[in-house]
Amino acid sequence: MPAKKESKVVAATKKPEATKPAAAKPAAKSVAKKAAKPAVKKATKKTVVGKALKAKKTIEKGKTPKNYRVRTNVHFRRPRTRIHARNPKYPRQSIPRRNKLDEYAILKHPLTTESTMKKIEDHNTLVFVVDIKATKKTIADSVRKLYDVRPFEVRTVITPRAVKKAFVKLRKDNDALDVAHAIGII
Repeated sequence: MPAKKESKVVAATKKPEATKPAAAKPAAKSVAKKAAKPAVKKATKKTVVGKALKAKKTIEKGKTPKNYRVRTNVHFRRPRTRIHARNPKYPRQSIPRRNKLDEYAILKHPLTTESTMKKIEDHNTLVFVVDIKATKKTIADSVRKLYDVRPFEVRTVITPRAVKKAFVKLRKDNDALDVAHAIGII
């Protein structure tokens, strides 16, 4: 019985609500809430069981069929893949290397022996001691730049003392004696 008294007390403490004309507003809100909620599809027992069976099948069988190529050879040939050109984000060296084999480094000095003097006079050929790494093309280019003459051909020989000699034959319009005088050989 004491519980009934408490409920009467709670009811007595509540203020009686005045009649509100806004009784229609809460009803409008509830209609708006129902329209805003998406229609949630209830999962039926049949669809849940179907999904479970499908997952079980994929686990047992696997997604892709197992088609293995039968290998008849023990050697594996790696397939060639695409090789991209280098595209560095920054240069690996701050400044490019200096060309150490320029025309002054290629031609070390002219040879001034009796046999070379005979070649200058008779065969229109200059003889130089050159760098061992120099090629015939670089020798011809350096002679063209330094002495303003056009070489006809270049022959090279490496001596047993590891000295490379270059025999530079000049064209007929260039005289080797004049170039030797300009150099200071004769």
